[in-house]
Order: sequence, then C-alpha cells, then structure tokens
Amino acid sequence: MTTPDPSREPEPTKPAGTATTPYKDRVYRSPAGVVGGVLVLAIVAWLGIDAVVVGEGRTPWLALATMLFLGPVVFAYTLRPAVFVNDDRLRVRNPLRLIVLPWGQVASLRSGFSNEVVDESGTRYQLWALPVSLRARSKAARQEARAARAAARADARADARGGQSGAGRGGAVGAADLGAGAALAAGGPRRAETDRAMDELRELHERRQGEPGVQGAQGEVTVRWAYEIIAPAVAGAVLLCVLWGLG
Repeated sequence: MTTPDPSREPEPTKPAGTATTPYKDRVYRSPAGVVGGVLVLAIVAWLGIDAVVVGEGRTPWLALATMLFLGPVVFAYTLRPAVFVNDDRLRVRNPLRLIVLPWGQVASLRSGFSNEVVDESGTRYQLWALPVSLRARSKAARQEARAARAAARADARADARGGQSGAGRGGAVGAADLGAGAALAAGGPRRAETDRAMDELRELHERRQGEPGVQGAQGEVTVRWAYEIIAPAVAGAVLLCVLWGLG
C-alpha cells in the first residue's frame, strides 16, 4: 500500500512570477517496501557484524564485502524509491535514477501491470514507489461489488415498501430506505491505494496542462544516475569476486 507523506528533503523555491516563499512537495512511498527494507538491512547488518567479530580467516573480509554490496542494493530497491510532486514538476526517484519531469513535459500517466509516466518524446519511466498490486485491485473490486449489491437490495426494499404503503408514513419509510441505498454508494468506487495515488497525479497533470503559461511547469526532462548507490555496490561486488577468486 502506498500513501503520501510530507517530504523531508530540502524544498525548492518557486520561480519568480509564481511565488516568493518555499513550498513543500507531496511525497508518495511504499510503506511495505520501507518496512521490508528496514528488516532486510537489519538482518544483513546483524549477520555481517557477527561474522566480522567472531569470524576467522577470510570470513570477516567476505562479510564486509557482502555488506558493502547488499547494503546499497537493498536500500536502492526498498527505501530509496519515492515520487515527489508539486505544482511545477514531478520528481521520480527510482532505485538507480532520479528523473525530473516538469508538468509541461508529461504526456500521460499509465497504469497496467506497472505504473508509468510518459514524457512528450514517448520515453517511459516506471514509478517504483507506486507498485501495482493485483491483489489490492481484486480486493477493491470485491468491496465495490458488495457495496453495489447492498445498494441494490436497499433500493429494492425501498421500492417494495413504497408500493405497499403508498403515501404517508409508508412513503417516509420508503424514502428512508432510498437514502440508505444512496449512502452505501456515496463513498464512490473502491480503488486500490496505488490506483488512488495515480488518480491524484492524473488530476494534477490535467490541471497543470490547462495552465501552459506557468513558468515552473516548463523546462526539460533531466535524468541523473545514482552513483552514490552504484559505486559502493560495484566495489562490493568486485571485492567479493576477488576474494572468491583467491580461494
């Protein structure tokens, strides 16, 4: 499940002509990914430190190399992914890349077996922080079907009682049942958490598309590789290969 939370990163400032005060990004993350990443990192650290302290021979070095390799990889694919959104741009922080897309460069937001953003050139970028859960979609569909059946039953009872009683008190009862049926459907269609997040992104995108003159929504798409993740992971992998090669 993915929910928005306040950003803890340094906040950008709106360009001249839009506002003079800082503003915050809205952030989407995967709570399940964060919890899983913390648990895996804790296990890796526990086993690795234990091997370093009590191990003999090459074991401490193998443990250090393994932690150097696994630590950045686990962090990149669990804790790092996030989507930062504000009125001017969409920042997609994936495991190994940071993609910044001004709203003027966003062509569409797609949902299928994965959630993606497509820029004006047709390049697709996957939103790792908003994973698609087919199980969550099925659960939301079942809840929607149950709500629809309950609303239909309430409407049927209201029609039956209204026909029997005619007017007066019976009519009031029928109206009450009609209100109950409407209340069951008032919550709108059930949606999986990540699908609701994508709906919010599409709504903001459509609103910004209608304001082409806003300076902050213009610009070029930029992509930066996360060398702070790649470098230690590669170093750990090379060290592991050397240690295994030495026998």
